[in-house]
Amino acid sequence: MGQLEITLQVNGESMKLDVKPAETLLETLRDRLDLTGAKEGCGLGACGSCTVLLNGVPTRSCIVLTAELDGAEVTTIEGLGDETRLDPLQESFMEKGAVQCGFCTPGMILTARSLLNRNAQPTRQEIIRTMSSNLCRCTGYKKIVEAVEAVSSRETPKP
Repeated sequence: MGQLEITLQVNGESMKLDVKPAETLLETLRDRLDLTGAKEGCGLGACGSCTVLLNGVPTRSCIVLTAELDGAEVTTIEGLGDETRLDPLQESFMEKGAVQCGFCTPGMILTARSLLNRNAQPTRQEIIRTMSSNLCRCTGYKKIVEAVEAVSSRETPKP
């Protein structure tokens, strides 16, 4: 089967793409758009390393077909913050030591961003429950939870 033309908004930029019917969003982002923040950990949608925000919702990009996303809005880790300042979650992850190997970090930050966009003051249990959907083999989640808590209005991270 031939390629399909779709329009996507990626990190605020509208683009037309010709995509293969079986091309995953992860492949589109990494191989065609050179946005390598999302990683392939399992290829099954279980680990969360490939998480992006799809229309504001944390989504496993390794199991979503790009051809089905015409008109969708995708935010990757590269789309947070701007050229002069990181997103507060990115800063907090660094400040709190929530980054170790870094493989899961983009997916963790995007999942946390979605939570904080919905609820600026989540409880510790809400944070733990939300972040448990992304696997991390290095940190044990303690520093990750602390980094998310720091961005909620209970604590302000240092610049």
